[in-house]
Amino acid sequence: MENNGFISDDVGGKAISKIGALSSSSSDSSVAFKVEEGITFSWSNLTVSTKEKNTGKCCGLFKKETIPAKQILKNVSGIVRPGELLAIMGASGAGKSTLLNTLLFRNLGDLQVSGRRIANNSIVTPNSLTALSGYVQQVDLFFGTLTVKEHLKFQAMVRMDKEIPMAKRMERVDEVIKVLGLSKAQDTVIGIPGRIKGISGGEMKRLSFASEVLTNPPILFCDEPTSGLDSFMAASVMDMMMDLAKQGRTVICTIHQPSSQIFAKFDRLLLLAEGRTAYLGDASQAANFFQSVDKPCPINYNPADHFVEVLAIQPGKEEECKKEVDMICTSFDNSKDGMDLLAELRQEESTITESNQNESNNRSPYKASWGAQFKALTWRNFLAMIKEPLLVKVRIIQAIVIALILGIIYYGQDLDQDGIQNANGALFVVITNMSFANIFAVVNVFCNELPIFLREHFNGMYRVDTYYLTRQLVDMPLFILEPTIFLAVLYFMVGLNPAADRFFMAVLIVLLVVQVVVSLGYFMSCSAPNVDIALAISPVIIIPFMLFGGFYLNTGDVGWLVWIKYLSWFQYGFSALMINQWDGVEEISCKMPSLMNNTTEMAAGPGPIACISTGDQVLETLSFEKDDFALDMIMLVVLSVGLRIMAFISLYLKARKK
Repeated sequence: MENNGFISDDVGGKAISKIGALSSSSSDSSVAFKVEEGITFSWSNLTVSTKEKNTGKCCGLFKKETIPAKQILKNVSGIVRPGELLAIMGASGAGKSTLLNTLLFRNLGDLQVSGRRIANNSIVTPNSLTALSGYVQQVDLFFGTLTVKEHLKFQAMVRMDKEIPMAKRMERVDEVIKVLGLSKAQDTVIGIPGRIKGISGGEMKRLSFASEVLTNPPILFCDEPTSGLDSFMAASVMDMMMDLAKQGRTVICTIHQPSSQIFAKFDRLLLLAEGRTAYLGDASQAANFFQSVDKPCPINYNPADHFVEVLAIQPGKEEECKKEVDMICTSFDNSKDGMDLLAELRQEESTITESNQNESNNRSPYKASWGAQFKALTWRNFLAMIKEPLLVKVRIIQAIVIALILGIIYYGQDLDQDGIQNANGALFVVITNMSFANIFAVVNVFCNELPIFLREHFNGMYRVDTYYLTRQLVDMPLFILEPTIFLAVLYFMVGLNPAADRFFMAVLIVLLVVQVVVSLGYFMSCSAPNVDIALAISPVIIIPFMLFGGFYLNTGDVGWLVWIKYLSWFQYGFSALMINQWDGVEEISCKMPSLMNNTTEMAAGPGPIACISTGDQVLETLSFEKDDFALDMIMLVVLSVGLRIMAFISLYLKARKK
């Protein structure tokens, strides 16, 4: 091990086992959180800008315009050492969030980024930073049906090195719960706002910190950790961050309008204005710098408020404010602190070694093996599903109620002319209900879960394929149980083909249809930007396929739109159900004495109204061929697999770091 190496066993997962051993023999809980090897993190000449865009024009109605590129950050440099807490402040639009995202390689979209990020003699890569850092985000996202301890248990399963035994991981979980003051809430569900009452906002923020410090990361990033908290809880969170820094961590946070009490706790302060560095140094010396540029802080005035006011661009005074900001930023660049900062950054860059860089580049962000990720995700997803009432109880009750309603409407169909139409309608209603109910169920749940997946994936907890496969595995029993219950109730109430083999074949057909719909739901969830758009687009996609399903429209001759028929699961599912229902059925009764006395002649005659006397004639009227049954089943499988592959590709593209 090299003492200055970015990749170090002492700050990696193996340190956890050493730390765990220390904590078991010491009553001082801070020992368990002590970082044995700190990291000096620096960045130089970071410049972030948008790309030049053309608005384009349509049919000559709009003039083509070019939106010029805009610089968000302009040659921003900085450094923070182990044991220090750096607070990044600035007015709205100063570039705080952009700087934090740039340091973390996250949420950059189409932004153009240049500059270097360096940690202990090696240039930082996304994987190396993910492996050795924690990130407490502003918005707390959790599976609300899990308890605090269950959530931390999952974190320990996927974020600690595979060499660490499970007993040691659980000791670490109990340790973190105790130190961060979550003992009373450890068996309480986290909660879902508006639906499930859970832990308080302050406890939720502490849980966010607990999730990150579980693996004892040497670098900790925090995005406005005090937002939404009252003054007491905000001060408590800041004290916790200071304690974490004193244990040897490098802590970097953005913060908005801190109180004077919180401001006094800062070690280092970085002030941004118009994307430039206005000040970087000891927080206690910031007032002296502003006094040197004729912007003294009034007596008994919160320094944080004063700095933000001076650096803000006030409406109506844009030009004047920009000149003042430019003067302050230039003054800092030319000051002793600014010159010392540049010299220190040059020293950091000069110590970059090829061996450390190669080790950094080859670092995997994942601590757990593929199998461990699969096991942990299966456990967490199954636990979240069975504890979520909307996913199990409500949906099964809904399936029974809807089946009873439809069963009463179509109850007791006879094998006659009216019964043909009603039975066909009941079978198509089965396909329609399964399509709409399941696609909305998938979109509502999966879309809302995606932000949690993206956050955890970017934190290096698990791979995209592992998550996607476990999601399918856990969802599968419910998507088998619900349609089976629905069809079992409806099938015999309607009086469909009573043969046992026909019933079980109908169940299989419906289950294949459901799998196609579920696959489409996953694809819509992964492709659409949010749940509202996915829900709005879903009916637009379903309805054309429903019209070409063979019930509302005879698809024997539909012209150039015939391609929709070959992509419609309604078509394949309804065709298979119809063949299963009517194949081999003979002697369908015909009672129409007022039109013709001879029923046999009417069945065979070419008149405008003719009786349908066999199941084959039923299939012929809807342009269904008995020989297509195997093709229908195969196409349902192909559509299901194809849509699932497309959904995975969409999810993978969404989860890529840009």
